[in-house]
Amino acid sequence: MRRREFIALLGGAVAWPLAALAQRPVLPVIGYLSSGVPGLFRDRASVFLQGLAESGYVEGRNVAIEYRWAEGHYDRLPALAADLVHHPVNVIVTPDSIVTARAAKAATATIPIVFGIGADPVELGLVASLNRPGGNLTGAARLSSDLEPKRLELLHQLVPAASTIALLINPNNPGALPLTKELQAAARTLGLSLLVVQASTDRDLDAAFETMARLRAEGLLISPDSYFIQQSGRLAALALGQAIPAMFQYREFAAAGGLISYAGSRTESSRLVGVYAGRILKGEKPGDLPVQRSSTVELIVNLKTARALGISVPRSVLAGADEVIE
Repeated sequence: MRRREFIALLGGAVAWPLAALAQRPVLPVIGYLSSGVPGLFRDRASVFLQGLAESGYVEGRNVAIEYRWAEGHYDRLPALAADLVHHPVNVIVTPDSIVTARAAKAATATIPIVFGIGADPVELGLVASLNRPGGNLTGAARLSSDLEPKRLELLHQLVPAASTIALLINPNNPGALPLTKELQAAARTLGLSLLVVQASTDRDLDAAFETMARLRAEGLLISPDSYFIQQSGRLAALALGQAIPAMFQYREFAAAGGLISYAGSRTESSRLVGVYAGRILKGEKPGDLPVQRSSTVELIVNLKTARALGISVPRSVLAGADEVIE
């Protein structure tokens, strides 16, 4: 073979794989921002992927996803959101909390954001209106914070003789103060005294339950918080150990031995976030997509724990339960 022909052949051999690489499609990228931890929040991420698939997108096939987890440390969210913006990504989704939605909103005014929250996004200043959000945000709003007085009422039904109910909050959660004020008003309506205790670390939790025991709290309402979700098993054990009937938002708590959980469905909310993320990738604008209202609520009762606490759960509560754990 002549030298000139050999060089031409070698050049073609090098150019071919480069050309093949250049022809590979560049996948759109979704930034997934969560205040939780990967293991505990895996089910919610899976439901998000189901919603995304409904819009025609499958992770690894025609879309890539960059996950960022704050692991209950709210102060990490601004940096994680900024990291997604600089990655860059085509859409940012914040399926689990108000704090993550606010962090994403503060990080970008141009990249579409799809939130899943348990409050009114108009009141929070995330969107201009439910029907015409405007700007770069839309998403799904589930019944959650609206249900706080109802949670207190349900707990009161389970322990009607109780006069002092403890409220456990994470002082690092921006939603803790307005929630406390709302529940203090609800407690006054029911003729109850509300004892506010704080915790943001494992040591704090032990001290909080010691305070509840010392001040003779007769029931416990746990505020919505990513750190508390991570501690669902420990919270259930501490409450049972102190013989304090306790309620939390999330099923994880009741499944771990907590007495009762009651909240808007995060499953449905996460699915809707996935659907909207896919629609935006197809070219729709977030400002034109109405905020979806998820009205599904889930009531879980752990009868085994009720018996251990000597509580007779009213038939009306059992009749309305979506799941009864024996």
